[in-house]
Amino acid sequence: MKVVILAGGLGSRLSEETTLRPKPMVEIGGYPILWHILKGYAHHGFNDFAIALGYKGEFIKDYFLRYRMLSSNLDIDLASGKVESSGEPPENWRLQLVNTGKDTLTGGRLHRLESLLRPHGTFMLTYGDGVCNVDIRKVLEFHKRHGKLATMTAVRPPARFGTMNFDGDRVTEFKEKPQTEGGWINGGFFVFEPAIFDFLSGDKTVLEQKPLEDLARQSQLMAFKHDGFWQCMDTIRDKNLLEELWQTQAPPWKVWS
Repeated sequence: MKVVILAGGLGSRLSEETTLRPKPMVEIGGYPILWHILKGYAHHGFNDFAIALGYKGEFIKDYFLRYRMLSSNLDIDLASGKVESSGEPPENWRLQLVNTGKDTLTGGRLHRLESLLRPHGTFMLTYGDGVCNVDIRKVLEFHKRHGKLATMTAVRPPARFGTMNFDGDRVTEFKEKPQTEGGWINGGFFVFEPAIFDFLSGDKTVLEQKPLEDLARQSQLMAFKHDGFWQCMDTIRDKNLLEELWQTQAPPWKVWS
């Protein structure tokens, strides 16, 4: 089953990093966040990726063109020019890197992949800037059970500030930046049927607006509620938080060994 990664946005809210490279290539623990996302899907058995490129897409192409060589041991004979490699990386990913336009919006990027995706039936999709410990196979099983056109993983975002409970003026409980207990938001990690393309119209289509709104009105959009870890990387604050978590013994999104 194919997995689409939307990796073409400008990442303007993370301009400290994205003036030089696309947001999916911003590193957490020395690896692009895109690598973390691919590792998560591969852990659940999904290795066939279509990556929708846009802004500075050449950086992503270059990274994966050199990935095998840079991840291997090299024996170089300078006299003959002969190069032998060993200890190749364990990843068995297939990557289709598709230029979908610098200014194309999220639904437009997916629309441009229709000929690649529609013949293969059900497919998955997520954004190239967020990590999560959701069980992808359970999301897919949920999607197959309900029989609708689309499944969205719903998450409760982490609160930006700590929260307190009171008894009068006395603090009875304090939590430093807990997961919010209120509304659910779109966490990405979608599953779609090919009929989703009937809801897309061109480069200026925003997936999160009319297409998903229409699907909801037609009772074709279901939510897989994930109470576990989820974190996007919209700002330098988010990037620094993920870096801090990666340095711990058990980063919460690292489901692979």
